[in-house]
Amino acid sequence: MTQADRNTRKQNVIDALNKARAMELTAIGQYMNQHYNLDDMDYGELAAKMKLIAIDEMRHAEQFAERIKELDGEPVSEPDQKVQRGQAIDLIYPFDVGLEDDTIDTYNKFVLICRENGDSVSQKLFEQIIDEEQLHYNYFDDVRAHIEKLGNVYLAKIAGTPSSTGLAPSGFAVSEGE
Repeated sequence: MTQADRNTRKQNVIDALNKARAMELTAIGQYMNQHYNLDDMDYGELAAKMKLIAIDEMRHAEQFAERIKELDGEPVSEPDQKVQRGQAIDLIYPFDVGLEDDTIDTYNKFVLICRENGDSVSQKLFEQIIDEEQLHYNYFDDVRAHIEKLGNVYLAKIAGTPSSTGLAPSGFAVSEGE
């Protein structure tokens, strides 16, 4: 195999990783926007879980960026779609089910691209992230079904619940103050 062939194969994987990173950046913005809106509507439990899912997506975006850099690529920094703002609660969860379903389908295609181009490390990364995206899909689909079947009864049960995720403050600014 020539160096040109290796470079082409590597670029195919970098392109898939960058497409996935752009999808994750979309999900981060979408889910954080929904987190704020759910918190404003006083659905704390739903807001808290939305925030945790957004944090998962942040981790995924960072994992993709790290792998892209390992392959000598440059990670994208723009989402692939615009955030849908101000969604009604009965529209949030069907929308998110669709987003996660599209993500799982696309990432399964990217697994094949990684396999075809001989990159088992990136393939394993996609497989691990697909498992987490499936958890998100299942959660969103369950909430969607509860809202659809129980409506205001379900939402009344959640209204007024705390939105705290219990996350300890961390990061650069907090660690600098220690």
